[in-house]
Amino acid sequence: AGPLSSYKMARSNTSKSTPPPQRGAIVLLLGGTSSMMAATCTHPLDLLKVRLQTAQSTAGSGTPRGLVGTAVSLVKNEGFRALYRGLTASLGRQGTYSTTRFAVYDFIKNEFSARSPDGQLTVVQRFGVAMTAGGCGGIVGTPMDVCNVRMQDDGRLPPAQRRNYKHVFDALIRIVRDEGITKLYSGLGPNVIRAMLMTAGQLASYDTFKDLLLKKTSGLFKDNLITHFTASTLAGGVATLLTQPVDVIKTRVMVATPGMYSGPIGCAATTLKQEGILAFFKGTVPAFTRLGPQTILTFVFLEQLRKLHAKLTEPQ
Repeated sequence: AGPLSSYKMARSNTSKSTPPPQRGAIVLLLGGTSSMMAATCTHPLDLLKVRLQTAQSTAGSGTPRGLVGTAVSLVKNEGFRALYRGLTASLGRQGTYSTTRFAVYDFIKNEFSARSPDGQLTVVQRFGVAMTAGGCGGIVGTPMDVCNVRMQDDGRLPPAQRRNYKHVFDALIRIVRDEGITKLYSGLGPNVIRAMLMTAGQLASYDTFKDLLLKKTSGLFKDNLITHFTASTLAGGVATLLTQPVDVIKTRVMVATPGMYSGPIGCAATTLKQEGILAFFKGTVPAFTRLGPQTILTFVFLEQLRKLHAKLTEPQ
């Protein structure tokens, strides 16, 4: 009874504080599901961010400035339901992009950890793994991202120019039919770069901040909701600062009409020349307002799903 009961007791204590690494299909389910749950909650803020980024800065245009002005104008002109325009594409994006990046990140992280003497990755290794995972996610998720941005931005266009996609699959079919399959990968370069920075800012930063809170605060923080909330809030701030300039360029390239920009570099040059360097930080407040809650919800959901899985799979 001694060795076996001691093993079960140690296993039980470990599962209560730090859930075991998740592998295989479980990674796909947990990472993708938590991201989709978070995206459902924060979609209106994501839509407002896109509207701010695609609004051209013209003197005397009367275009509402700021998050509140954009929200009021959108609800007034398009109705409250417009806040959830493109939700199916947003869920599709998280189902492809986030599922891939979480799966790749956890898989590579676990492989590196198994080869490390102390079972831990350095900060540099975490960020390297996260950027690799983000690049993979960006490639897989770009088609859905194009649909997501277009559906969110459609209401801003004059009625004659609106695409009026019914849902994400309608968007996919019509883009391929009318513009060719390569259009689904417009903005691929900046999207992959953004995904690499975003994943480093979210996943690697979250693991780093969580590790610091648990090990460097003399026991002040435990592996609980407060620690998850604090670490994910800090990670959301890092991710926003890293990704905003690339996000602006990516969004503008995706919604541009044919021939408007020669590419991401041309878009950046045109934006800088016509609107100044601050244009690259358009939508920073709503980006953090969206990314902060989204990051918090994603990791809170993820931690709870991990604990639930550990509990359900714990040997009796």
